[in-house]
Amino acid sequence: MTLALYLTTKRKQLWLEHLQTLLPELRCRLWDDIEDPDDVLYVVAWAPPDGWLATFPNLKCVISIGAGIDHILQDRQRPNVPVIRTTGSDLTLRMREYICLHVLRHHRRLADTQSAQTKQQWENLVTPPAHQRQVGIMGLGKLGADAARCLSVIGFNVTGWAIKEHRITGVTTYSKNQLDEFLQGCEILVCLLPLTASTRNLLNKELFAKLPAAACIINAARGEHLVEEDLLEALDTGRIGHATLDVFREEPLPATHPFWTHPKILVTPHIASMIDPEAGGREIANNLKAFINGETIEDLTDPGLGY
Repeated sequence: MTLALYLTTKRKQLWLEHLQTLLPELRCRLWDDIEDPDDVLYVVAWAPPDGWLATFPNLKCVISIGAGIDHILQDRQRPNVPVIRTTGSDLTLRMREYICLHVLRHHRRLADTQSAQTKQQWENLVTPPAHQRQVGIMGLGKLGADAARCLSVIGFNVTGWAIKEHRITGVTTYSKNQLDEFLQGCEILVCLLPLTASTRNLLNKELFAKLPAAACIINAARGEHLVEEDLLEALDTGRIGHATLDVFREEPLPATHPFWTHPKILVTPHIASMIDPEAGGREIANNLKAFINGETIEDLTDPGLGY
C-alpha cells in the first residue's frame, strides 16, 4: 500500500521522512517517484496539479496539508473520495498568534509609530482602550472561533460572521443574511473564511464602503477572497487605513506587484499558520489511521460545501 505525497516546497523530503516514520505500514513516496499508480491508496497533498489524483484508480482518500481544501476541490477530475483537512492544536495556536499580533499592531497604530521614527518625530499617538475597538472576524470555523475568543479575552469588542449560525462566549455573532449589520462598526476586519463560490472576491469595494472610514483589513484566508485593485483604490482614497496580507492570488507574490511597496500594506509570505512536518505529520497520521480503522474523524470535510 502506497501513500503519495505531493508537495513542492524545500521541506518535502522532511515531510516524506516524517510520514514514513509515523506510518511504517505504508510505502510513502513523493509524487514524482510513484512506481505503481494502482498501489496508491492514499494521497497527502497541497495544490496538486489538475488530473493528478485521477491517475490513481484505487485511491481511497485525500488529505490536505492544511485547514483549507479548495486547492483540492478545484480539480474537477478528482475521484469522488473523502477529503480530510489538517488542523490540530499547533495550527490553531499559530493562527491565534498571527491574528492577535496584527490586530494589536493595527489597534496601537504601530505602522504610524514606525513612520514617525523614520522621520525622527516624537509623536504620542492616542489609541482607545481595547474594549472601545470593534474587531470583526469573518469565518468562525476552528481557527476563526479560536481567534475571536482570544481577542475577546484581551478585551476587544469582538463580532463574528459566518454562513452558519455560531455561538461563542464573549463574541457577538452574525450569520448569512446579516453581513451588512456585522460590518457596521468593524474598525479592524479579519478574513478567515473558507474559499467557496460565495466568498470568492467578497473583500471588494462594495464591502469596504460598508466599513467605518479608515478601517484596517487582515486577510489570512485565501488570496482569492480579495479584489486587489479594489483594495489599492480604497487605501489610496483613505476608505481603508491599512492592510495586512498573508495570502495572495499568485504565490510567491511577483516582485513587480504593487503590494510590495505600498506604504499602507504589510506583506507576510503565507506564514500565518504555516504547518510544519512534525506537528502536521502527526495530525495527518492520526487522521489516516482513524480513516483506515473506520473511526470518526473531526476533520473529515463535506466537499459539497467546499470546506
